[in-house]
Amino acid sequence: MACVSRTHLAKDMEDLFEKFTVSILKLNKLVQRIKACEMKKFGLKSVHAMCLYHLSVHGQGLSAGRLVKLTLEDKAAISRALSDMRKMGYVEYDASRHGAPVKLTRSGAELAESIRARAGAAVGAGSLKFTPAQREFFYRSLITISDNLQNYYEGLTHENTDETELK
Repeated sequence: MACVSRTHLAKDMEDLFEKFTVSILKLNKLVQRIKACEMKKFGLKSVHAMCLYHLSVHGQGLSAGRLVKLTLEDKAAISRALSDMRKMGYVEYDASRHGAPVKLTRSGAELAESIRARAGAAVGAGSLKFTPAQREFFYRSLITISDNLQNYYEGLTHENTDETELK
């Protein structure tokens, strides 16, 4: 009987793994497609959306390094995005100074406000049938899962480092 229970549990975990990974991957792809679609109107890409969003939230400006951390993009992508937006007049910064704060221009702030409104519409569409309590529970759960997986991953990398050092 214990064998059947463990087999059943393993099957349930496999089903949950598939549901979880497929759902997360699908959400990620949809979010990327929505950002790309929304940004295409302005001749920009999804990476620009996240830069504009974070710059609008942090009115005092952010360094390129801080944008890398907030957007989870690589340094090269952020560097290109900032260069593009500077040429288009959406941001300003002293390119000769390392760590210089990047700030939105007036037109950048207007675009960022439009993007924030469209992002709100997308998030609203995604949770359309949720009650406020369900929405709060969902996001709290998603953050908890993300944090737990981050800890799990760090444990794996720590284990791998330890194993490498033992060899």
